[in-house]
Amino acid sequence: MNALTSTATERIASQTVCLVCNTGFAIYTYRQGFIRMLVAKGVRVIVLAPRDRTFALLEAMGCECIDLPVASKGTNPLDDLRTLAALYRHYRAFRPDVVFHYTIKANIYGSVAAWLARVPSIAVTTGLGYVFIQKSRAATIAKALYRIAFRFPREVWFLNRDDEQAFLRERLLAHPERAKLLHGEGVDIEQFGLTPLPRTEHITFVLIGRLLWDKGVGEYVEAARMLHARYPHARFQLLGPVGVDNPSAITQADIDGWLKEGVIEYLGEAHDVRPVIARADCVVLPSYREGVPRTLMEASAMGRPIVATDVPGCREVVDDGVTGLLCEVRNAQSLSAKLAQILEMSEGARREMGLRGRDKVVAEFDEARVVEHYRQTLFALTGSDKFAAAKGQGTEQ
Repeated sequence: MNALTSTATERIASQTVCLVCNTGFAIYTYRQGFIRMLVAKGVRVIVLAPRDRTFALLEAMGCECIDLPVASKGTNPLDDLRTLAALYRHYRAFRPDVVFHYTIKANIYGSVAAWLARVPSIAVTTGLGYVFIQKSRAATIAKALYRIAFRFPREVWFLNRDDEQAFLRERLLAHPERAKLLHGEGVDIEQFGLTPLPRTEHITFVLIGRLLWDKGVGEYVEAARMLHARYPHARFQLLGPVGVDNPSAITQADIDGWLKEGVIEYLGEAHDVRPVIARADCVVLPSYREGVPRTLMEASAMGRPIVATDVPGCREVVDDGVTGLLCEVRNAQSLSAKLAQILEMSEGARREMGLRGRDKVVAEFDEARVVEHYRQTLFALTGSDKFAAAKGQGTEQ
């Protein structure tokens, strides 16, 4: 075997896939199924993200984790150039077979860095965030950067059709034919199994996620104020990180004020949200816009009715009046009315709504479908036998 053939064989045997995001937390929380599939196939998995507490958890799963400078809240072009340069250096060093980029800055600067390093990449738009929520100079610049950067990925994945249409309408895709609809990143329906509603004298609502104003946390707190006197048995909880690196971040001072007021309970952060969902009667997400929110899929998978806003992403998961309730966006009065509707329901009605939600998640959002989509894509891009369909397995699900 000559040296060239030997090198090619070694490369096929040691495939490398990079996952790039603005937080390690998001990689760990939302892509465990994909990572397990890669590790099981003997693929080298490299996570590039700002270092956080989930690095140890990702490493325990078999990933290599590298600290990446990303100024998520910043608009300083020098910081962004440092991100681009760091990504370029890593791609040149690792020569990954495919890079998957998640979130705005990773999508923009990672797509450019991958093109410069001549490695194939895929951009996954996990949600449009402030670019489509706010009308600002930063949003205008971000759209211009999208137009440039999205010339380069082999594919651009969207989690819901509204986001895909928004990019097409704004002409942010140089190659519209590369747009693919993933329909959410799925949920492990075995890990998030059906659990009975809690039997307590309280009715507990919980909002789970990064604590951002754009997630509708302000409206949730205001709705809790409106309902507090009328429904003293209702409890309103928040779970998620405070003061995250995001322009819309809620501060610890905000939380402290609400706690002092006695309106909400703050549960801190959790690696495993299942015990929190199990103790809740309803999960709430009054977000301004989403990709397809994992929180709502997890809640429905566990048999919880959900209340969310009638916006892209949320309405993908909620069948209004069937698996949950939809309220108007940025409207605390509308949200409080829907929460009151949940409070007025019998336990049996809440249970039936949750069961219908579980059925919907199993039918539409099983994580196994998403992992299969990743596998098919990797096989198409690399041709590696590692990603070939197992015997008897179809090519589409």
